[in-house]
Amino acid sequence: MSTKDAPASRADSDPLGVAVETRPALDDALTEAEFRRWYWLRDELAAFARARGVSASGSKIALTERLADSLADRTTARPPRRAATQQLAGPLTADTVIPAGQRASQHLRTWFLGQIGPSFLFDAAMREYLAAGGGTLGDAVAFWHASRSNEPRSIAPQFELNRFTRAWYAEHPDGHRTDLLAAWRQYRALPADQRARA
Repeated sequence: MSTKDAPASRADSDPLGVAVETRPALDDALTEAEFRRWYWLRDELAAFARARGVSASGSKIALTERLADSLADRTTARPPRRAATQQLAGPLTADTVIPAGQRASQHLRTWFLGQIGPSFLFDAAMREYLAAGGGTLGDAVAFWHASRSNEPRSIAPQFELNRFTRAWYAEHPDGHRTDLLAAWRQYRALPADQRARA
């Protein structure tokens, strides 16, 4: 193993003498592999990206990929700029046609709250429905009601805390939030290759 491939994390011992790895500093000495082993907050990733001259915009997953490429001395192709799409404005009715690329706007939120009530929210399914376009706002209201069920919806990988929370409460139905947060801190302190065993 070359020094470039050597792990940057440090192994300490707990009171029982078991080796415990500690998360390395987020700096230029990290290898791509070691970088990917650890949990990083998006704010930490954004600050590190700015320090390396890498774009700090976009999702946590996209930012992680750009930083991994940067640490491995690979160039990252810039994503193509999305063309501006016409967004709904003005008076809205149930017959208003949703254009492709429609975003979840405050204007739409106000209209949906008036139609559905205070339980309305833009979840992932609703945002995807709007972005696909083609239907009417009346169809979107029907879709929103049809997509409400007691079955838990999938949580995207970038929302690791939410996924952990759901799994933790499934295992500890009477658990307290303070216990959850302590378990989360312990979980995220582990390298990714050891989390499945946690």
